[in-house]
Amino acid sequence: MKILSIKQIRDADKYTIEKEPVASIDLMERAAISCVDWITERFDIHTEFKIICGQGNNGGDGLAIARLLTEKQYKVQVVVVHHSDNHSSDFMTNYERFRSKNDPVDVNSITSFHTTFQVEQNTVIIDALVGSGLNKPLEGLLADCVSFINKFSVPVISIDMPSGLYGDVLNNPTDTIIKANYTLTFQFLKLSFMFTENAKYIGEFSVLNIGLHPDYINHALTQNHFITRNDVSVLLKTRSKVAHKGTFGHALLVCGSYGKMGAAILASKACMRSGAGLLTVHIPKCGYDILQTTVPEAIVDTDTETNFISDNIKVEKYNTIGIGPGIGTEKQTQHVVKLLIQNSSVPLVFDADAINIIAENKTWLSFIPANCIFTPHPKEFERLTGKSSDTSERLQLQRHFSLKYKAYVVLKGAHTSISCPDGTVLFNSTGNPGMATAGTGDVLTGIITSLLAQGYTSQYSCIIGVYLHGLAGDFAAHEKSEESMIASDIIENLGEGFKYLRD
Repeated sequence: MKILSIKQIRDADKYTIEKEPVASIDLMERAAISCVDWITERFDIHTEFKIICGQGNNGGDGLAIARLLTEKQYKVQVVVVHHSDNHSSDFMTNYERFRSKNDPVDVNSITSFHTTFQVEQNTVIIDALVGSGLNKPLEGLLADCVSFINKFSVPVISIDMPSGLYGDVLNNPTDTIIKANYTLTFQFLKLSFMFTENAKYIGEFSVLNIGLHPDYINHALTQNHFITRNDVSVLLKTRSKVAHKGTFGHALLVCGSYGKMGAAILASKACMRSGAGLLTVHIPKCGYDILQTTVPEAIVDTDTETNFISDNIKVEKYNTIGIGPGIGTEKQTQHVVKLLIQNSSVPLVFDADAINIIAENKTWLSFIPANCIFTPHPKEFERLTGKSSDTSERLQLQRHFSLKYKAYVVLKGAHTSISCPDGTVLFNSTGNPGMATAGTGDVLTGIITSLLAQGYTSQYSCIIGVYLHGLAGDFAAHEKSEESMIASDIIENLGEGFKYLRD
């Protein structure tokens, strides 16, 4: 799914109006119908809706939603906040349509808003004050109304955007913004929805199709995308009836040290569960019995050192190499990472301590093979690229890193982002807070390494791997709960993830 800029979305509206053709008021009606369908699926007839409308097109959306809910016999109160002398023509059309059968409450001061706005426990607030056209912080009456609404503990649904939130850039921390429980956005996600700082304003978001013209969507250029199930399903290869284990590649994982063999086990199991034909795991001697017992499917290659990795590893027979989970940062281990960078002709997957080692030896980055994959969490990424003041600046650093080193960066977190050597960034749609637990990164390394070994490109390995990892995590959370799930539960649900994608 493309993430377009606010200007591009405006242009998509105009293109649809001209080429379909359709009147702008009818396009607004489509949006309102989509919202009402979503709302009535989730809230019963006993719910009372307080719909707060501004004077622009976002307010027009709110008025159309109010009229349609009223027609479905829902109890609705509309409050129109007259914050200026201007209003859009579509707002006025929907204002007159609503007023012909109902009485909106018009307010022009915070005092009158306080007097009018009373909520009960069965109340749901619909925020239609200001939409995606916002280009400066809320102030005056609008800011006062938002601050007042944020004091209530009832559900809030924002239409298109939480009022006060920018679409393309990050707000200042002091800006006044609606804190929505749900955001119903039209046709496209906004880039600002991907910023961690904005989660408290957006809540759970849904993208509603309002029938914008497919020709514009297909030809619109953007560097930002949102990964969906359909995007991933079409990338999966079909296995031939006459395939054998050699068909699906030979992966090498370099992982583990004394006290951290669990990371090697998790990465190895995830690699095998993700379809690799053969897996060799290079580990220190202390982990031999552990790995042979826990992952009997893997070939175990032991180091000459007992507690950490030190050997120069011959890499010629492997289709891909993953290195980092649990390896520590011993001097000899650092030398191994350097030699792998120098000697490998295939893309490597760098995770955990391998990233920390490279962060201490940044000159090595100039020698990494093309299309390598880095899978840092935010702190590891900071060590690699330097500090950033917020997630917007961090996104710029991530994009720049991929462009400079021709590498992929899988920056783990909510909506894990994948930056590509061409400047494209893809944000993931799966996963949950239950995955914020030890070992889940090791699982992801195993998955991506496995996919690379099977012949998927680096980009496809990142896309499939990140989505599948989050999807298996969602299945695990459903079964175990977010609090109780552990990294091993993700591995156990990879099969369900594959079946879901192939359905």
